[in-house]
Amino acid sequence: RDFNERCAQCSEVNWGLTDGGRFYCRSCHNVTERTREVENTDFVSNTRVQTISKGLRKQEKNGIGCEWYVCEGFQFILKKQAEALEALGVCPRMKDDVLCNFWRCYLQKSKQAYCDRPAGETIRALSVHDSSTDVDSEPSLLRLLSPSESEGDLQTDCSFASSASKVSASTSVCSGSVDGSLYLMKNQKEKMRMTMPMTLSFCYMALLWLREPMTLSDLLRFVVEGHIPYLNVFKHFPEKMKLCGLDLKIFCVESWPVYEEVHNKMLELAAFLDLPRFPDITDSCFLHPDMLCMKYLMEANLPDELHNWTRRVVKKICIGEADFLTLVPGNKSTRKVKYDVLAVALIVVVLKLLFLLDDHYEWLLSDFAEERNKNNKEGVFYSGAPYFEFKKWYKVIKCSLDVEKKKLDEERAKCLWRCEKPLFYSADKKSKVLKRRQMVVNLQNQFGKLSGSVRPAEKPNPSSFQFSWSEENTDGSCFHGHSLKGILQEKCGVLTAMNPDYWLCTDKLCTEKLCGHLAHYREADFPHSYRFVLRFFSFLLRIQPSYIHDEVCAVEQKLFNKKLFKRTKYSTGLRK
Repeated sequence: RDFNERCAQCSEVNWGLTDGGRFYCRSCHNVTERTREVENTDFVSNTRVQTISKGLRKQEKNGIGCEWYVCEGFQFILKKQAEALEALGVCPRMKDDVLCNFWRCYLQKSKQAYCDRPAGETIRALSVHDSSTDVDSEPSLLRLLSPSESEGDLQTDCSFASSASKVSASTSVCSGSVDGSLYLMKNQKEKMRMTMPMTLSFCYMALLWLREPMTLSDLLRFVVEGHIPYLNVFKHFPEKMKLCGLDLKIFCVESWPVYEEVHNKMLELAAFLDLPRFPDITDSCFLHPDMLCMKYLMEANLPDELHNWTRRVVKKICIGEADFLTLVPGNKSTRKVKYDVLAVALIVVVLKLLFLLDDHYEWLLSDFAEERNKNNKEGVFYSGAPYFEFKKWYKVIKCSLDVEKKKLDEERAKCLWRCEKPLFYSADKKSKVLKRRQMVVNLQNQFGKLSGSVRPAEKPNPSSFQFSWSEENTDGSCFHGHSLKGILQEKCGVLTAMNPDYWLCTDKLCTEKLCGHLAHYREADFPHSYRFVLRFFSFLLRIQPSYIHDEVCAVEQKLFNKKLFKRTKYSTGLRK
């Protein structure tokens, strides 16, 4: 409290003390050379002062690095991901107030930290240092996530540490972390063992708690685009945290995160942590179906009038209520909502209600709208906004979708899964790996000069929208302001679809838990127009079309529940 100098890096006066007595800035984590002066000078002469410091790591003289645990590596990754999300505009409270508390709760529940030492277990000896060495100590890596809590003690599970040391000592495989070998053992699966996809589950859980305007599909897309650290993120580890051996199997990823895996693991984590009911998802939240439907209608370049129909469906089947949308961890009776998938499924159902999407009726409506628009241009009669042409919309969307898919395939083909920083599984192979890596770099440079390749341009700033449709375009490629008058009729003061028919994707949902799907999806069994709409939205969300098909079936079951109950003999087909 008496140290009032401003930080040389951020000019803030917000100091904390490390275990070694040095001052560090809580705002920017800058550690100064100044140390706390000792006020009490009473001591016994010729005695050696010894302290036990939890924050210190045993430094090896041969340059191998310091001792660190796998959970510390994941904590560093979570910190980097939280900072990247804050840079994207997420609430600053996410890292220190939400994600940090989730992580601490996880460490305590999994008995990796913040827990008592089990009786009878061999306690791993802590390093004993002279008081002179404490001056040179640094904050523990286990406090990197929230430096504002640096004064608190983090009690590491010593039984876990001691057993890890035994395993590491008894194996010939090199591992930079203390518990890398133990972490991959099967018995650790019972403790919700941390993985790389789980870091994104933590981030999404924090985003959902804060009701941030970022869906899971947006989060995973930002990961693929490189805006959120995930691939080879360990290259940002501090220099003292050496990564080798079995650590590579823990922190190296060779595939992009999967939507279902991240979402399911988030639900498991929320239940494992015994979290209370999440904040309510109300109609003013971005994750509400009415809000998300508006976003995806704009993204899909569909008429704005369709939003009125999605709202009517939401109200009809009562899926806009907070009790339906809000996550209650551990409650098996409540449905776990995938907000983005639900929104696009609602749009698909509305398109089926109005256009049928049976490869016949939508083209008849399109021909009628085209003739009407042609008459408007010739001045035969004027009806305001142009009629929506499904055929024209299909051509515009297909062209743009093919271009974006090609770009995505090229980016994925160019993706370098291996880190530029050489990694090795054992110390014996280190020299070979370094030599081979240098050879690869030299060959790349030579081929680059021969082919005349240039460095790729910097990635554009991240955006919630992948497609841009402007009404100012003169080519008529924007359909936001187009009218649905050609397919609607008014009955008793309410607009209804001229088409009275509707075909169901399935008349009964699948109840087998091992199946993993509510309905079976085979492309050959469904019309081409329906498959195209699913493919487009699956590209937007970066998920398989079958998952959107499942949600469409679930919405249809709610919408036509009474008719299905009365007429159970009907199978898949047209329904009036």
